[in-house]
Amino acid sequence: MARGGCRWPHRLCKGKMLAVGVLAGLSVLSLLTYGYLSWDSLGLGPGETEATRTGPGEEPGAGGPSSQPHIIFILADDQGFRDVGYHGSEIRTPTLDKLAAEGVKLENYYVQPMCTPSRSQFITGKYQIHTGLQHSIIRPTQPNCLPLDNVTLPQKLKEVGYSTHMVGKWHLGFYRRECMPTQRGFDTFFGSLLGSGDYYTHFKCDSPGICGYDLYENDNAAWDHDNGIYSTQMYTQKVQQILASHNPRKPLFLYIAYQAVHSPLQAPGKYFEHYRSINNINRRRYAAMLACLDEAINNVTLALKKYGYYENSIIIYSSDNGGQPMAGGSNWPLRGSKGTYWEGGIRAVGFVHSPLLKNKGSVCKELVHITDWFPTLITLAEGQIDEDIQLDGYDIWETISEGRRSPRVDILHNIDPIYTKAKNGSWAAGYGIWNTAIQSAIRVNHWKLLTGNPGYSDWVPPQAFSNAGPNRWHNERVSWSAGKTVWLFNITADPYERVDLSARYPDVVKQLLRRLSQFNKTAVPVRYPPKDPRSNPKLNGGVWGPWFKEDEKKKKSDKSKGANKQKKNKNKKKANQKKGQSLHCRSRLAGG
Repeated sequence: MARGGCRWPHRLCKGKMLAVGVLAGLSVLSLLTYGYLSWDSLGLGPGETEATRTGPGEEPGAGGPSSQPHIIFILADDQGFRDVGYHGSEIRTPTLDKLAAEGVKLENYYVQPMCTPSRSQFITGKYQIHTGLQHSIIRPTQPNCLPLDNVTLPQKLKEVGYSTHMVGKWHLGFYRRECMPTQRGFDTFFGSLLGSGDYYTHFKCDSPGICGYDLYENDNAAWDHDNGIYSTQMYTQKVQQILASHNPRKPLFLYIAYQAVHSPLQAPGKYFEHYRSINNINRRRYAAMLACLDEAINNVTLALKKYGYYENSIIIYSSDNGGQPMAGGSNWPLRGSKGTYWEGGIRAVGFVHSPLLKNKGSVCKELVHITDWFPTLITLAEGQIDEDIQLDGYDIWETISEGRRSPRVDILHNIDPIYTKAKNGSWAAGYGIWNTAIQSAIRVNHWKLLTGNPGYSDWVPPQAFSNAGPNRWHNERVSWSAGKTVWLFNITADPYERVDLSARYPDVVKQLLRRLSQFNKTAVPVRYPPKDPRSNPKLNGGVWGPWFKEDEKKKKSDKSKGANKQKKNKNKKKANQKKGQSLHCRSRLAGG
């Protein structure tokens, strides 16, 4: 397993899969009628699953399961580092606690500080600087999406026989049809295209007068499926339907990207029951939302067992970024929040739960990043990654399952060349190696370096949520000396980023600045176009959706240009071949 660099081609083995079996389970109608499942409603005894039962004339285990595991990736939205029971939260999360305790907790696990960047890195295995999405998020009105020349995780899994389904929040762009989830590798899609919206009505206003509906089934607005159901519950019911109708002997990739616990802060009334003592209204609503999410994941787990997937499944749980304290989230004792490169913005809740794990009930403190899921899951699926795909992720399954050392030694948290520049940043402050006005952050072994403007830097302890309204009285703040644009921390010794060591270890600062500079040489241009007025849902039947249509003349022109370019390349290739033959002859003559 390679160590050291962050961009290397993975060479994996391609396997075969068995594809025989029978459909299991309840009808879609019964799920729609009754919603969630419980052990009693399933009629199963302890340890019994639908797959273990046999009907008249059936042989137990007929057909044999596929050697390829079912992959269930659950992505929560804006869940804070502290906001899980096993991190000391006052919010009860019995399902997450149990799944994590029986699996492997990832306690040195990193994501990106915002929605789009984390999702793009998960689905491509590449850093933002290598997809052009290194600035902010994809806005609803922007003609932008995950670049179409990037191969996605579901596309690679489909190559080796997986059925691929996505339920929940996309947020990787939709301005043209080719950007939609069903065009990027998913057999089916049910969810929202934008970054947020009302949990019940599924409407979203990007600005005054620019409002529209945002619930899709595949490539069309899902008006017929909109029954005013809270999105966390609605998405869970959809997951149950998928599991009920799929053959568990065929490999399944299920990407569940819940909207919760992102604002707006909304939850069904019954989930407030245990949290009425929380005075801070945002924290109370957030707690109710997280309680509902925890119950939803319990119901997903029950359905996996009910329909015979569980024993051959890998369940991965992750938040997409840190919590937002002003919207009820807590990252204590970490510093900072969502949208920042402090640990509170990028260090995430994460765990793996699977009967296939070798070291169950353990804690992984090795370095893991969200880009690592791409090569890891393709390896587990017996797929292969072409040598010309330059990845930033590593296969970390042995690290998680067997407790081995991580092949990862560094993480480029990001380089954002168009973020607001730090006023006092300069090349001089960066020893002539790096312009410290630029927002960037990098981790190498124990060291973490930040430059530019890293964002909101308070520590927000639990007491900050003790009052009815937003209160920063309890927050711990640091007043840096004027002009500071470089910070260095030993994250292993100081995970809360309280002791800046940049003045004490200038040689380490220089080493990390050089690493930043090396990464920057591989960056592609930033994709962050201005908004397009054609995106207005009023022009699209009141629905957020693809609006960009290439002009026919432009298409013909591009086609003609492409043909001419191909012809020129062909002629150039012939010329190079002749040149190569000439040089070869000369070298032979020169060599005697």
